[in-house]
Amino acid sequence: MEGGRSAERVRREVVRLSHAGLDSRTFGIEAVKQLRKAIPTDVSFFATADPATLLFTSAVRDEVLAQATPQFLEREFLKDDPVKFTRLARAPSPVESLGVATKGELARSERYQEMLAPMDLGDELRAALVAGSKCWGFMCLHRERSSPDFTPAEAAFLARLVPHLAEGLRKALLLGGPRTASPQPEGPGLVLLADDLSLVAITPTAEAWLAEVPDSAWPSSLELPDAVYAVAARLLTLERGGRTPPDLMPRIRLRTASGRWLVLHASRLRTTGTEGRIAVIFEEARPAEIAPLIADAYGLTKREGQITKLVLRGLSTAEVSEELHITPNTVRDHFKSIFDKVGVRSRRELVGQVFAQHYGPRMATGQEPDADGWFA
Repeated sequence: MEGGRSAERVRREVVRLSHAGLDSRTFGIEAVKQLRKAIPTDVSFFATADPATLLFTSAVRDEVLAQATPQFLEREFLKDDPVKFTRLARAPSPVESLGVATKGELARSERYQEMLAPMDLGDELRAALVAGSKCWGFMCLHRERSSPDFTPAEAAFLARLVPHLAEGLRKALLLGGPRTASPQPEGPGLVLLADDLSLVAITPTAEAWLAEVPDSAWPSSLELPDAVYAVAARLLTLERGGRTPPDLMPRIRLRTASGRWLVLHASRLRTTGTEGRIAVIFEEARPAEIAPLIADAYGLTKREGQITKLVLRGLSTAEVSEELHITPNTVRDHFKSIFDKVGVRSRRELVGQVFAQHYGPRMATGQEPDADGWFA
C-alpha cells in the first residue's frame, strides 16, 4: 500500500467524490480509480444494493468478472464461502480479505479454486458499504495470482473509507428527476427463468419495463439486468435452505431511467406434480414500499419518516402532534432534524424536495394523485 502523503491524498479525494453528487456508476468508477492509487488492484467490482434485502441493483465491473457472472451468482448465493457480502454487511467489520479468511491458504476457498484461479486471480478484498445500520452497496478488489495478498493495513485503509463510499451511494439514490416522459408500462411484467437462470420467456410488458432499466444496471454481456438475476438467485437460496437471514427476501426496489420506482420479486411457478419455472415479476412500486427507502436515503429515523409523510398530506404541526400523540415542541424538534438531513429550511422546501422524488416522475406520465395526495 502506498503510504504517507499519497494515501492521504487518496483518502481526501474519495471523501470529496462521496459528497460530489455523482450518479452511482460515475461514483463507482471514480472511487475505484482513486483507491487503486493507494491499494494496488488489478480487477474490481463495485455494486449498488437495496438496503432492505442486500441484493445488487447495479454493478460496475471489469470485463473478466462480467464474463463470470453466472459462476459468481452461484457461488455468492448457492454455496458456502469464507467471505460473503451479506455476512460483511452485518459483521463487526465491513471489510475482509480472502487471504485473511483462509489464513493465507486461498485454495481452502472453493470459490478461489473454481472461479478466481482459472481467471488467474489471487487474493481479493471485499467491503460492504455500510453507513449507520444501512448497507448501500458492495465492492471487491482483486489481485492477480502473481501479486502479493492484500495487507491488514490496506484492509484498514479501505474500512476507514467505507462510511464515505456508502454516503456517496446514498446521495446517488436521491439524484435527479425524470430524464424522459416515455409512456409508462401498464400492469405487471413477467420473466420466466430456468434454474440455471437462463431466459425462458418474457411478456411484452416485462420488455417495456426492461427498457426502463438504466444501462448501469444492465451489463452488456448478459441477457438481463443484475437485479433480475439477484432476486432469482436469492429465491433459489431460500428454496435450498441456504444460510440466509429470514428478512432477506427475493425482492428488490430499483429506480428506472425515467425516475420512477420499480419492484422486482421472484417466486416459483408450480404445475401439477412438478416444479415450475422461476417467475420474476416487474411492477411499479407503491408509495408504502418506496417511502422507507427515501427516508433511509435521507437518513431519517422512523419517527422522522412518519412526520414527513404527514406533512406531505398537508397536516399542520398541531395535527401531526395529535396524530402521533407527541407534543408540538417535540414535532418542531423533529422538523429541525428533518430539515438538516434533507437539506431544506422550511416545510415548503421539504414538500418540494420529496415531491421531486415521489411525484415528479409519475406526473410526467400523466398520472394523478389520490384524495390523500399519494399516487395509487
